[in-house]
Amino acid sequence: MHINKKQTTKKVATTASKVLRDNRFSEAAKSVAGSALSQTRNSTKR
Repeated sequence: MHINKKQTTKKVATTASKVLRDNRFSEAAKSVAGSALSQTRNSTKR
């Protein structure tokens, strides 16, 4: 099994958060942003 140890930088996470809150972005963009946020160090699994 391969475990991805790469994590999103704070700058990318901030941008991804803005994308998710802005309705002008497409669903595809929001999907990518959500994926980036799921790889942040402080991510909480629900």
